[in-house]
Amino acid sequence: MADQQIQHLLRRAGFGSSPAELSHYSEMSYSGAVDALLNYEQIPDDVDAKIGTPGYVGVTAQGPLQPNSNINHARQRWLFRMVHSQRPLQEKMTLFWHNHFATGYTKVQGGSGGGPDGTRLMAAKPSEDAAQQLGQIELFRNFALGNFKDLLVEVSKDPAMSIWLDGRTNTKNQPQENFGREIMELFTMGVGYYTESDVYAAAKVFTGWNYSVTGGRGDGTGKYAFVFNQGQHDTNAKTFSFPIYSDGSKTIPARSASQGMQDGLDLIAALAANPNTGRYLAKKLIRVFVSELADPDPALVDKLAAAYFSSGFNMKTVMRELFLSPQFTDSTSHFARYAWPVEFVARAIKEVGWAGYTVSDAVTALANMGQILFEPPDVAGWDLGRSWFSSGTMLSRMNLGSTLTSNQRFNLRDAARPYGKTPDSLLSWMLDRLPVAQLDSVLYNDLHGFLTGSGAWTGSDAQLLVKASGLAHIILAAPQYQFM
Repeated sequence: MADQQIQHLLRRAGFGSSPAELSHYSEMSYSGAVDALLNYEQIPDDVDAKIGTPGYVGVTAQGPLQPNSNINHARQRWLFRMVHSQRPLQEKMTLFWHNHFATGYTKVQGGSGGGPDGTRLMAAKPSEDAAQQLGQIELFRNFALGNFKDLLVEVSKDPAMSIWLDGRTNTKNQPQENFGREIMELFTMGVGYYTESDVYAAAKVFTGWNYSVTGGRGDGTGKYAFVFNQGQHDTNAKTFSFPIYSDGSKTIPARSASQGMQDGLDLIAALAANPNTGRYLAKKLIRVFVSELADPDPALVDKLAAAYFSSGFNMKTVMRELFLSPQFTDSTSHFARYAWPVEFVARAIKEVGWAGYTVSDAVTALANMGQILFEPPDVAGWDLGRSWFSSGTMLSRMNLGSTLTSNQRFNLRDAARPYGKTPDSLLSWMLDRLPVAQLDSVLYNDLHGFLTGSGAWTGSDAQLLVKASGLAHIILAAPQYQFM
C-alpha cells in the first residue's frame, strides 16, 4: 500500500509521482521528504539535458528543439520539466508565480521584436541564449522559494512585465496606471487596501522604469534589460493612504531625477512589509497548496503570515510551515483541490507512464482543456476551481486519458503482471498507482465490473493488455481523478 501522506505531498509540492519517485520519497520520513523537496538546490538541475534521450517522455520538433525562441517548444520543455525534474517543488512554485504575476506571451511578442523575441522574454535560459537573455519563467524559477521582496523588485524591472502592463509608456507627462494598480491589487496587498489616489501615486513612482534593447531587435540576438530613464521620472513627492516607512510616514519625498528610482524601491519595500501582503499571500498559498473547497483556516493564515514576516519575506520558510501544518497533513485536505489542466496532464503522464509518448500531444490537449502555458487570459491569471470544468474541457481530459493509456498499454501490461492473478489484486494495484478522491461504491463497482464483466479471469498477457490500460483510462476519466 502506497504511503498516502507522501502521495499527497508529491501531488501538492509537485505534479504527482511516478512509481520510482514515490518509492524514493517513501523511504524518508514525512518531515524528511518535506526537507528534501524544500532544499532542492542541493540537487543538480540537469533535467533539460535529458530532453530527447531514451527513457524520458518525448518532444516533437522539426529540427532541433528551440525553447528559447519558439513558444511551442518552450511549452514542451516546461511540461517535460514538470514530468521529470528532480526538483518538483521548484517547478510547482514557478507555476504558482506564473499565475500570480500572470503575463501573456501574445502581448509580449507583439510589443517586442516578434515571436522569437517574445519567447526569449518569456522563457529564455541565459546560458543557452546568444545575448544571455533571462526569460520571465527563469526569473520565477530562480526565485521560486526565495525572498518575496527581491522577487517583487525583479518582476518590476522585468522587460516582459514592462510590455505586459505598459510600463514602457509610463512617463512623467502621462503616467500609466496599469502596473501601479496591479502591484497593489494582485501582487501584494489585495483588493480593499488601497485607494484610487494610491494608484495614481504608484504610477508616478514608477515613471521612467523602462527597458532597453542592446543589439538586434527581433533577430534573437538583442539583450532586453531594465533601464531607469531619469528624464521621464516624476520627481515630486508622492503620498499614499498606507505607511511607506517604518516611522509611519505615508509620503515618498521629492527626489532629484537621478535618485528617482529609489521611489519605486521604497514603495516595493513598503508593499512587501505591509501586514495585508502577508495575509494575502498566505490565503493564496492555502487555496493552491492546501484546499480550495473551504475558506482558508484563519489560524493557518496567521501562522504563514507570521513566518513570512519573521523570516524577512523568505518563501522557503513560509512553505515549510505550510507543509508541516496539521491543516495540510489532515486527510480532509487530500484531494481538496481541483487539478489545473497542466497538473492533470503532468500527473497522468508520471503515474501512467511515458515511453513512446510526446509532450507535444499534451501541449495541444492542454489548450483544449483551457490552459495554455505562457498565456494566462489576463493579469488576474487563470480562473481556478470549478471554472476549469465544462463538458468540452472534461471531454478533452478524457481524450487525453484515452490517448495516453492506449499509448502505454504494453508498458502497463508488463507492470501489471505481478498483480494480475485476480481482478481484485489488479484493481488494488492500479488504485495505488492512480489514487483518486473518495473511492465510493459506484466507482469501485464500475472498475471491478470492467475487469470481471467479459468472461473468466485468466490474467493472461492478452487479457492484461486490454484490462490494465482500460482500467487506467476509466480512472483518468473519473470525476474523482480531477482533484489533486
